Amino acid sequence: MARQIDAIARPFQGQRGTLLPLLHAVQAELGHVADATVPHIAAALNLSRADVHGVVTFYHDFRRAPAGAHVVKLCRAEACQARGSAAIEAAAVARLGVAMGATRADGQVTLEPTYCIGLCAIGPAALVDGRPVARIDAAVVARIAAEIGA
Repeated sequence: MARQIDAIARPFQGQRGTLLPLLHAVQAELGHVADATVPHIAAALNLSRADVHGVVTFYHDFRRAPAGAHVVKLCRAEACQARGSAAIEAAAVARLGVAMGATRADGQVTLEPTYCIGLCAIGPAALVDGRPVARIDAAVVARIAAEIGA
């Protein structure tokens, strides 16, 4: 693991402001930013482990454990809330069989909150494996579940 982190970090070393890009690169390469990688990332950028841990845990987009085969991110921003996202979230939890912020035991789906994906006028909205989906209702939740085999 240390060699992987070193290889990923090499292009970022010696530059200022590279923690976020490096964390994104680690997650893209390894699928998540495991707690065990934090000391290696900190050493590669000459930062404290607390600095790296703070950034990883602050930003919702960084995962500390592997995601499921499919990732569904439901918007929780105010505009989507005003359009009924709480009911959509309840339907998604029931239909997908996973709690918000968790990965189903079979590893098929991860359900995550996100805060504004920019589809405010046509919400409630979600990202399904990175693809935006708007105007979500119970029928759309059912279609998403069928699409990802949940």
